Parts: sequence; structure tokens; C-alpha cells
Amino acid sequence: MAPNYHLATLFLILLTVSGFEKSSSALVSQQPLVLKYHNGELLKGPLTINLVWYGKFTPIQRSIIVDFLQSLTTLKGLRKTVTPTQQPSVSSWWKTTEKYHNGSSAVVVGKQILDESYSLGKLLKNYHIRFLASKVSQPNSINVVLTAKEVGVDAFCMSRCGTHGSTKGKPRVAYAWVGDSETQCPGQCAWPFHQPMYGPQTPPLVSPNDDVGVDGMVINLATVLAGAVTNPFNQGFFQGPANAPLEAVSACTGIFGSGAYPGYAGQVLVDKTTGASYNAHGLNGRKYLVPAMWDPKTSACSTLV
Repeated sequence: MAPNYHLATLFLILLTVSGFEKSSSALVSQQPLVLKYHNGELLKGPLTINLVWYGKFTPIQRSIIVDFLQSLTTLKGLRKTVTPTQQPSVSSWWKTTEKYHNGSSAVVVGKQILDESYSLGKLLKNYHIRFLASKVSQPNSINVVLTAKEVGVDAFCMSRCGTHGSTKGKPRVAYAWVGDSETQCPGQCAWPFHQPMYGPQTPPLVSPNDDVGVDGMVINLATVLAGAVTNPFNQGFFQGPANAPLEAVSACTGIFGSGAYPGYAGQVLVDKTTGASYNAHGLNGRKYLVPAMWDPKTSACSTLV
């Protein structure tokens, strides 16, 4: 199955949000934005997310992403420890997926594989990503490949910042990939934490975890995970052609807070001490910037702030 491609570049932001206007809690299209349900299977919880770390990530970088994934669900019993989070929270953002025909909200982090030796080299093809994702295979899971900043992937920075797809055969297993763009294309895949390569040159926001590349990965990981849950096998919720769909988050590209417009992420929260921008609280005191998600109840791109 061909993967779904997503790119958080400003030129796609311009195309995606040019038809949007303000509202008090969300941005809605002048013509209703509707992601059609194509009667296919959705992923339902509890859902396990397995991670393959390809290349060298620091322990802090890994903790930023793992804390984000663990922040998606705060239900007791799914983890040994559950730390209450302030609102708005990452978990309240993720709960929007429940509105997609009772889709999944419960998420747990499963196995983690570290491949710091670049076993397949530093330039990966699509089949390499599928191979790495297949190293962990279990039903009702999403196997996520995360590539370090030194790793090039086909079409990375040119037409995508991350993908999601599924394996062939039965049971079909969803997978996703996101790359660290810090040294390759932060202006494309880590916006709004880096000056954009195209379009309006608004000042970049300060990243909430002091790592432009990894905070950019969080945005793109949020995008592909939401797509994988609500459209895992290209028969779920999407708008447009199945091989290039607009999905739960990619339909709302470039929107992080109310009042967003091309080149401007919207009104977000700012940490008084660090000056970092965020819109969601996570576990372990983390703060994150999560993208708007299309709400099927309102047919609008909803933001937390």
C-alpha cells in the first residue's frame, strides 16, 4: 500500500489555509471542510505505538518524543504512573480522534529499538522504512520509524516531512515515519520554530523543548499518527484522492491557534520564563505545540487555544 505523504512546508500552508477565516475557537473554511468517511476500518484502542530509532538521538531527544506519546492518554491502568496534566493538554487534543466513529484514544508506548549504527546506511528508500517498521509487528499497533538529523530519506524535505502507510498481508499493520529536519530543512519541516523558506517571513517561535528539530518532529508525528488512526488503510476519513489525501491534521496545515493565517501560526501560549511557544501541556512538565485537528462534529479545524 502506498504511504500517505505529508509536508509541513509553508507553500503547502499557503495552499491549505488560504481559504480560511477567523472564528472565536477555530478556523473554518468559507466552504465547509468535510472529510468523507469511506467505510473502512479505523484503529481503536488501546493502541500500541512501537518505536524504531534510526541513527543517533540523545536521551533527552528520545524523552521529548516518548513523553509526548505518553501524554496522548492519561487513563489509569495504561501506565505504571500517571501524572495529571494542566489544561489545555496533549490528551485533550488527542481525544478528538474519538469523534471519528468511536476511533482510538487510548495509546501506550510499546517496544523501542535503537539502531545507532545506521545499519541500512544514511540514505533510505521507502522500502527501507517499511523494512525497519516491520522489525516490530503486532496487531492493533502503529510502528513508528524516527530518523536522525544525519539521515536522508527519499523525498524528505522535497515533498514530505513524514508518512504513514500499512503493511501488506493479514493482519495489516500501520506504520509511520518522521525525520529530524534540523540540518536538512528546518524552514520546511520545523516551521514555525524556524524561519520559513517560502512565503511571509514572520519571526520564528521559540521551541518549547529547546530543540527545533525534535519539536518539529513532534508536530509531524502528531500529524501522521492522527492520520494513521483515522485513515489507516486509505478507506477511512479523508478528502481528495486516496493517494494524496487531506486527513485529520493535514487538512488543517499551518494552524496552531486561533486567528492563524498563512505564515502566522495563530495565538498560542508563551512561557513567561523561557519565551517558548506552546499550546498543550504534557507529562513530566513538558510543553508542546500541537497542530489543529479537524473535528467531525463541527466540520472545523479545532485548536486548543
